[in-house]
Amino acid sequence: MHLLITGGAGFIGSHFVRMTLSDYPGDRVTVLDKLTYAGNLRNLEDVADNPRYRFVHGDICDPTAVAGAMEGVDAVVNFAAETHVDRSLLDPASFIDTDVKGAYTLLEAVRQKPSVRFLQVSTDEVYGSIESGSFCETDRLSPSSPYSASKAGGEMMAMAYRKTHGVDIVITRGSNNYGPYQYPEKLIPLFITNALDDQPLPLYGDGGNVRDWIYVLDHCRGIDTALRKGESGGIYNVAGMNERDNRDITYRILALLGKDESLIRHVEDRPGHDRRYSIAADRLLSLGWAPRKSFEEGMAETVAWYRDRRDWWEPLKSGEHRTYYTAMYAKRLAEAEQR
Repeated sequence: MHLLITGGAGFIGSHFVRMTLSDYPGDRVTVLDKLTYAGNLRNLEDVADNPRYRFVHGDICDPTAVAGAMEGVDAVVNFAAETHVDRSLLDPASFIDTDVKGAYTLLEAVRQKPSVRFLQVSTDEVYGSIESGSFCETDRLSPSSPYSASKAGGEMMAMAYRKTHGVDIVITRGSNNYGPYQYPEKLIPLFITNALDDQPLPLYGDGGNVRDWIYVLDHCRGIDTALRKGESGGIYNVAGMNERDNRDITYRILALLGKDESLIRHVEDRPGHDRRYSIAADRLLSLGWAPRKSFEEGMAETVAWYRDRRDWWEPLKSGEHRTYYTAMYAKRLAEAEQR
C-alpha cells in the first residue's frame, strides 16, 4: 500500500510514519506537511534515508500541492490540523482554514480517484463534555471550542463527500495523546519541560478536568486498524481507557522528576473548558485492536525521553513558543502569585 500521510512531520503523524515503515515492509509513505510551528523534520530524521519514504513540503489547502503528493497513492490519512484549544481561542480563523478547508481540498482530490480510501483523524473533543458514562460513535456532537468545532466540521465534510460522491471515508476519534515528540505547548510536555527547568506549572482552575489518555503508538495502531479493517463510512473511537484528572497528571510528572509540588500554580481557567471526556472503543476493539502500553509505563518513558532530549525541545521553547506562552499564561501566572 502507498499511503499519503498529511501532517506527517507532526507529533502523531511522525509516529504513524515510523510505525508504517516498520510494521509493513511492502508499504510506501509520502508525507505532505506545511511545516508550521508544530511540524518538524527532526521528528522524521530517522527515516529520511528510507527509500520507501518521500517528503513533500506543502499545504493541504493548496490543490496543486495536494494533487502532486497524491500521485499513485492508495489511501490518505489526514493528520494535518491545527489542534491546540488555547490557540483556537486566540486565532480561530487558522483552525477553520486548516481543519475544514484543508479537509475539503483533500476530499476534492480524493473524489477524482475512486479507489483511494480517505481516513480523517479526529478527536474525542467533538462530543463535548460528559458527566458520567462514555460517548459512543452514534452520539450527538457538541463541540465547545473553535478547535473542536473545526474538527467536527472536517468530519461533516468527509461524510458529505461519502454521501454525495461515494468517497471511501473512515473517521477516527482519538482521546488525549502523550509520548515523545509532542510539541511542548500541550499539558504533559509543557509540565515536564517546565519542571525540568524549575519553572511554574500553570494548572487550570482546580485541576479536576478529566481526560482519557492514550500512548501515541497505541493511537497510531488504532488508526491503522480502522484504515485497514474498518468499514467504509465507519466511525471509530480510539480510547486509551486511562481517565485521569489534570491534578493526577501534574503530581505524577513531579514525582517522576523528583520535583517539589511548590512548582504548581493554579491559574484562571480557560473559557469553555470541558470538564470530562470519555469515549467507548467497542467498535475498534471488535476489529482486534487494544492498547498495549500501560499509563504508568508510558508516562515513565515519556518523562525520561524529555529529560534526555533537551536538544529536541529546548529550541522549540524559544522564539515563537515563548511569545505564545507569554500571551497565554503571563497574566494568569501573575495573578496566581498575588493570591
